[in-house]
This record gives sequence, C-alpha cells and structure tokens, in this order.
Amino acid sequence: MLELQDGMNSKVHPQWIEQQFAWYRAAWIECAELMDHYGYKWWKQQHCDLEQVQLEVIDIWHFGMSAMFTPGVSHEQLAEDIVASLKGWAPQRDDVLSATEALAAHCLNERGFSVPLFWDLMTASGLSFDDLYRQYVGKNVLNFFRQDNGYKEGTYKKLWQGREDNTHLVEILNELDAGATDFADNVYKALGERYAGA
Repeated sequence: MLELQDGMNSKVHPQWIEQQFAWYRAAWIECAELMDHYGYKWWKQQHCDLEQVQLEVIDIWHFGMSAMFTPGVSHEQLAEDIVASLKGWAPQRDDVLSATEALAAHCLNERGFSVPLFWDLMTASGLSFDDLYRQYVGKNVLNFFRQDNGYKEGTYKKLWQGREDNTHLVEILNELDAGATDFADNVYKALGERYAGA
C-alpha cells in the first residue's frame, strides 16, 4: 500500500515527499465527511451508509500514509515503523463517532497521523486488515483513473448515471476477486467501462 500511495502521490506531484504537504489536514477533513455518511444529526432522520463510511476510512488511510513519509525513509522502514506503532495496542473504541473524533483531534492537535487511532476507527467501522487492503487498492485505482481522465484539469465527471464514482467503485469491488493477480487491472477496466457509458 505504501508503494501504491507513493505512486499516486508522485503522479500528482513528482517531489511530493519533499513538499511536506499538510496531509493531516486532508485526513481530518475526511473524518468530517465520514461523520456525514455515518449520521450524527439528532435533529433529522438519517441512515448510516456503512459502505460510504468505510470508503471514507480508506480515504483517511491514503492521507495518513502520505503524512508518514519523510525524505530518505524507505517503504520497508516505514512499514516496520507502522507495525511497531501497533505493538501492544488493542483497539480502544468501538464507536465510530468517538473513534473518528479521537483521530481528527490527533490530526489537528499534533499536525500528524496516529496509526493506533486509525486502527480504532478501522475496527469500529467493521474493516479488517484484509478489507483495508482490498478497498485501499480499489480506491487507489479509482484515484489513478480520475487523474488519467482529467481530475487535475477539472474535466473529470465524478457523477456517472446519476451516482458518484465511489458508489460505482463499491459495486465493482463487490463483483471482483480481490485475490486475483490482476485485481487492480480489473478494477481499472471495470471503471473505464462504466465511465464510457456515463
């Protein structure tokens, strides 16, 4: 996943690590978007859209991983650092809203990212590490697809046949075999077929 994230970020900006963008800011904004999908407004009727909540968790992971990169640190070393940060940690929160708030507060207060607090959010939203990987690869492919189809230039259409591209992605991920060696290629191809029909 670190290699895929590095590839995506490099596509957007070749010197992205040296630029030290405010990834923590993007992560806490995604936390707010997650809460909208989960539902927190007691003053109106809301329905939790768990699939979209989980996609927001994946978006948070994109930005969280990006925040952990530093110049000169290899993917392997960063992976070891992530694993080490989870040693002895057991998820502390099983409520999606409180787990989201804890992670967002950390992002804001520390201007960084906490893998253990992310793990809390991941498990509270019903994602296993296998789910994280499958959905991360899918969203990474969608991000490449967006860039290849004019996202940075503003010509990409996010709504296809009246639904957001994330909704199409969820359907595609449910239809494909995540264990296939060409899983990412299959996701990209399926996105292309749906986008062409938009």
